[in-house]
Amino acid sequence: MPKNIEIGKEKERAVLVGAIIRGETEEAVAEYLDELAFLVDTAGGVSLGRFTQKLDRPDPATYIGKGKVEEIRSYIESSGADLVVFDDELSASQLRNLDRSLKTRVIDRSNLILDIFAMRARTAHARTQVELAQYQYLLPRLAGMWTHLERQKGGIGLKGPGEKEIETDRRIVRERIALLKKKLQQIDKQKATQRSNRGSLVRVSLVGYTNVGKSTIMNMLSKTNVFAEDKLFATLDTTVRKLVIGNLPFLLSDTVGFIRKLPHHLIESFKSTLDEVRESDILLHVVDISHPNFEEQIGVVRETLSEITGDEEKQTLVVFNKMDRYRWVEKEEDDLTPSTRENISLEEMKQTWMARVNAPCIFISAKHKENIEPFRRLLYDTVVEIHKRRYPYDHFLY
Repeated sequence: MPKNIEIGKEKERAVLVGAIIRGETEEAVAEYLDELAFLVDTAGGVSLGRFTQKLDRPDPATYIGKGKVEEIRSYIESSGADLVVFDDELSASQLRNLDRSLKTRVIDRSNLILDIFAMRARTAHARTQVELAQYQYLLPRLAGMWTHLERQKGGIGLKGPGEKEIETDRRIVRERIALLKKKLQQIDKQKATQRSNRGSLVRVSLVGYTNVGKSTIMNMLSKTNVFAEDKLFATLDTTVRKLVIGNLPFLLSDTVGFIRKLPHHLIESFKSTLDEVRESDILLHVVDISHPNFEEQIGVVRETLSEITGDEEKQTLVVFNKMDRYRWVEKEEDDLTPSTRENISLEEMKQTWMARVNAPCIFISAKHKENIEPFRRLLYDTVVEIHKRRYPYDHFLY
């Protein structure tokens, strides 16, 4: 059970705020707030009202305009909301000013994601990585955090180091950061030794946006029970399993999912966890084909992978998952308006993406086990090619 949900206790009620900055559309920001609402739900809260404002640039004092701040404050008073969540990262002064004006807790997207990671971390490695990212996020915001701590303990956005009153001294936080970095270096050495002991088996890693079904695919292929649920960041620790397809053994890794605006400190802290990705021979890029914004999610994953692996090109298979949930509406014959994403059938989508991606791709439903044998064959053929190059005389395996 998540830490901030207790039996008999109401879920925290959140107001969501997004800005439509020049170049963005209202539709795109509405989708971003849908994702923010999912993050709040994953953290154990419930979303109430949503507020957006068109801005040429964010206000340096309060991010949004004074009139919008007053509008949100009135809504908080009438609805009894517990906190306000901004979809963008806020500075220390913006957090402090908004906290005073709105008279309730204010957190940003980065704080919310860190909170979920703190809730999901199970192993010592993951907990250390999350704690380091939390302290790095907290350090420049110490003054703003005090206003939260004076009013209330616990709740969304207040897990981990933010609750330790005496440690909100900058010098102590810096010392703690240095200590955690040392601890991570020791853990990384142990992990590197574990990886080196696995021999020279071909390595395959599942990568993708959060909640696209990577762990479900892992369970299906390996016939194990890796934790999977319809929540964001269900998996934090990398899970590695030895698989055999035909007579050919290889390693399959399930990694943490990516997300838009993933806090930079979190990427830095989790780079060691993602060494499996860096050292993999093949990446299985899993995509939720049913998501209305899956193309942007593909871009986010590619950008994050580039940050992790540098310019190194990895052999990639694109796995379009959840095809059972794909929905489309056929246009009327006399409808002359341009077709939209909602008017494209799954067969048309398959042809489009098979031509567009510079990698082999396949469409499956891991949950309902649709098109799984062709997927296994494609994976097997790809692993075989690498195995042949690595062990040219090992032909008896295939």
